[in-house]
Parts: sequence; C-alpha cells; structure tokens
Amino acid sequence: MSELLEKSRFETDFKYGCVPEERTIEEYLNKGVINLDKPSGPTSHEVDSWVLRILEADKTGHGGTLDPKVTGILPMGINSATRSMQLLSLASKEYVCLMNIHESLDEDIIRGVFDEFTGKIFQMPPVKSAVKREIRAREVYYANISEIEDRFVLFRIGCQAGTYVRTYCHDIGEALGCGAHMAELRRTQVGSFSEDNNLVTLQDITDAYYYYKHEGNEKYLRESIMPMEEAASHLPKIYIKDSTVASITHGADLAAGGISILSDDIRPGDTVAIMTLKGELVGSGISRYSSQDILDAENGIIVNTNHVFMDENLYPISWK
Repeated sequence: MSELLEKSRFETDFKYGCVPEERTIEEYLNKGVINLDKPSGPTSHEVDSWVLRILEADKTGHGGTLDPKVTGILPMGINSATRSMQLLSLASKEYVCLMNIHESLDEDIIRGVFDEFTGKIFQMPPVKSAVKREIRAREVYYANISEIEDRFVLFRIGCQAGTYVRTYCHDIGEALGCGAHMAELRRTQVGSFSEDNNLVTLQDITDAYYYYKHEGNEKYLRESIMPMEEAASHLPKIYIKDSTVASITHGADLAAGGISILSDDIRPGDTVAIMTLKGELVGSGISRYSSQDILDAENGIIVNTNHVFMDENLYPISWK
C-alpha cells in the first residue's frame, strides 16, 4: 500500500468540481462504473448491450473481455466513464480455474510443475486472440492449488495482464507429459475490482434502476454503481492544484509547479492517475521521474499526459 507525500500545500475550491461520492445521481450514472458478475453464456459485448438498455445509457464499455463460458469480474463503464476502462488494460488479474489433466498423476509431480510455472513464464497467445501471435513473457505472481481430485486440479492464479489461463493449463499439460485443458474459469479480480468490492449481478442493476426510475429511490443505484475513479485505484497518483486542472483537460502535460501531493512509489515510466484535490480523476499519463525526483523538482514537465477523462469546462481556465 503506497503512502502520500506532500510536495506543496494547496486548498481546493468547492465552487468547482465535486467529491466523487457526492455527485448527483445523474452525474453518478454518467460517471459511474460497475463491478459486474458476468454469467456464463453471453459474450462480454452482449452483456455491454444489456447494461446499456437496463440503464438507458448512451454508451457502455467493459474492461477486459471474458470468453462466453467464463464467469466473474467484468468491470463496466457507463457513459463518460467508459473511457476510464482503458486504465484497467495493465491491471493485474486473478482467476480461479479448474484444470483437467489427461492422465492420473502423483500430486507431488503436479505441485512441482506448478512451482515451475510461477514467476516469469513465456506464452504463445491462442489463435483466437486480439494480439499478435508471438511468444511473450508474462509474470505469474502466484498459482496456489486449492484441491486435487483424481485428474482435476482447482487452483487460484494471480497474473500480469495479458496472461492466458487456457494457454497456461495447456502448457502445464505439456510439461506433465500427458496434456491438460481448462475445464472451468472464473475471474475474481481486475485491479481493485474484486468479489469483495461491491460485486453486482445484472438482476441487481435491473432492480436498482427500477427503484430509482419508478419510485425515486436512488439508494440501491448508488450501492450498485461506483465512481469512475475506482478504475484508477490500482495506479500511483498525483494530485494537482485547482488552477492546473483545466490545462490538463485541454491536453497539456503536467509540470512540477502544478503538483500538490503524490504517491511514494512512482517510478520513471509508470502510468500514473492525475487527480484533483477532491479525489476526481482528471487524466492519466507516463511519469518521467521517481517520487523523490518529483518532490525535488522545481520546474519542468513531470508527466506526459496521454488520456483525459474529465470534462474540459469543469474547472476554470487560469491562463489567458
């Protein structure tokens, strides 16, 4: 867990912007994300379209596609929060998988091979994938076996974005010398989106929107939707002063003079979330420096902005 460091003290003006949790329900919907529990069967795009109709939204978008038969965490952005889903492309993932080994083997042999497939591994993406088919390195943070019963292995895996669990099972089967395949898969975490963090079903969303639309009760909708800032929870952060916000929303890079507070774990080349002092997500970018160097910097560009998520006119322009 990172800590926050103060570079310079600034106060925020509450005439502009808003603490994310205090947005009106209309703004909450417009800038909201859902931690959706995808059922088995539909494609991720079909689930997108269902949420779009349920909430009568203009657009929706998900973070990290799941195959039709795979269940679990499918983060969903609503309206202007749809753009924030791209922040999850680099977020680590966790899955619970049931693997079918094609021959009965001693448990010690199976556990030994799993140990070999932890840390840096090399994978060839499957034929049906959105990336170029070439061998690439991926990090497996842990692969913990929960249970082995005959030819079935139940395990939990935490891994770098872009790791294919189906391929992981196949490669373990090759290493075992008998073959194996993925029988069932559930995604249990994407960045800060987890089964313990406000996970909801399509029925939950349907009921919550009904109570809001037909009975004027927004309580359940607020419980089903989170501010779009949740999509940046896994990133190191830089909080900027009010007078700097408009320059970022108009596409400028972030200079040292606009920074108030920052995470203590920023490294050169890291993607960072640019936040207001009220905790609103302004944009994201690539840091040029480490946290300590940012603290010491008196001038110069600190972050190259690459995405903007806040409306241009929410904060006043401080230049003429």
